[in-house]
This record gives sequence, structure tokens and C-alpha cells, in this order.
Amino acid sequence: MRSPSIGRRARPAYPVLLLVAALAAGCDRPAAPADAWRDPSPMVTAAQPAEPASPRPTPPAVSSAAPTPTRTDVRRVFPVRAGNVDYHPTHGGYPGTDLFADCGEPVVAVTDGVVLEVSRVDRFDKRGPLGPNNGGLSVSLLGDDGVRYYGSHLSAITAGVDAGVRVRAGQQLGKVGRTGNANNVCHLHFGLSPKCTGTNDWWIRRGVVWPAPYLNSWRKGGNRSPVAEVTAWQRKHGCPTSPGRSTAGG
Repeated sequence: MRSPSIGRRARPAYPVLLLVAALAAGCDRPAAPADAWRDPSPMVTAAQPAEPASPRPTPPAVSSAAPTPTRTDVRRVFPVRAGNVDYHPTHGGYPGTDLFADCGEPVVAVTDGVVLEVSRVDRFDKRGPLGPNNGGLSVSLLGDDGVRYYGSHLSAITAGVDAGVRVRAGQQLGKVGRTGNANNVCHLHFGLSPKCTGTNDWWIRRGVVWPAPYLNSWRKGGNRSPVAEVTAWQRKHGCPTSPGRSTAGG
């Protein structure tokens, strides 16, 4: 922030008056809280005016591993709008949940947010590479709570559901299907993760914490939040640059 006294030319005849005016101008300016969110966007950084003299130290840049600022008043709903849905609390290889339902049942946004990634073409090939295209047709949503919600193996994606589009809780994103490595079984693969930018992070997007406890709550009309668990995982692991040994699942 530019000091109110910078840029004023001192007038030798009135030094005392200038000093009093400068102090008065600064007294009612509130200081920024120490824990204020700083947007890591380079556009914001570039828009800040250059300091003409005695520049202040630049705050450290926020890395992609920093938790996303969140809303705490969000509503969450079950991701498949159907009565005949079954799922297991565990999943092979990594945390995630497969929700088994008839092909064509509506897949909906769990909460208010912005669509992050959309795959409208099934590029999975069992000959490889395994991993990046396992999900077939898929959608990921960055909820207003800062959590990324991912659903894959869809049979169709709703028209107008594109990256950057804002959606509401319960809005249809697509339909249950069996694309990707679904093994010809109709189901929705569902994952919870943080948003990790700047990487092809399919191994994070597919899920890093177990969804079942939250699904149990949402199915009953509850609103259990995965924010604390996802944030804790991100603080511990950051944004890993490789999937490790596991490439299974969608």
C-alpha cells in the first residue's frame, strides 16, 4: 500500500503542517488482518502498482498446496438422483466410492460451485496408458466449500456443462454409465479431493479421502462436510506430482 506521504513535495515553509496532515491521513486506515487471504493469481500480482521508493518486502507466493478459501454455508446432496443406488465403503487401490445404479440415472452436482474439468470423449484403451483416461466421460466440480467433487464413467454429459460454468446443488451434470474402465458395469465413480492446479493430476482428482461417510449423510438429507479432511490431506501431501504405484480405477 502506498504511504500517503510518498509523492508529496516538501515545502520548507510548512514542515510542521505537512507532518500533522500526513499523520492524520494514516490514523483512520485499518491494517489488513494477518491471516487475510491473498489470491495467488499472477493477474492480481501484476495489477499492483510499483513502489516508487523503499519497496516493501513482497509476501511469499501461495503455492498450489494451499487450502482454497471456502464458504461454510453450502448445501450438499447425494450425487445420484435415484432410489436404487448401492455402494461400498471401500475401493480398490485408493480412496473412492463406486455408486452402482442403472445406466441413465441422473448424476447431479453435490453442491454449488464451478465446473473444473469435463471429458466428453471416452479415450480409454485397455492397452494403455492406464490412469489418465480411466474415467471415460467425467465431470469435476470445485464446490464453494473448496472441495473438488469428481464423477466418472458417465454415459452422457448434460449440454451446457462446460469448464467455468457455475452450477447449483442438485443440478444435473450427466447420466450414470459404463465408459472408461467401468468393466461394462453401470456405476458412478465418485471422488473427493483438493484442487491442484498446473498439473495433470488425475491421480488426485479420482479421490484422496474416503467418500462413504459423507455419502451416508447426504443420502439421509444430512450435510456432513468433507472440508476438514480434504484440507488436512492437502496440508500433509500438497499436490503430488505422480500417482505412486496405483493406477487402477477411474
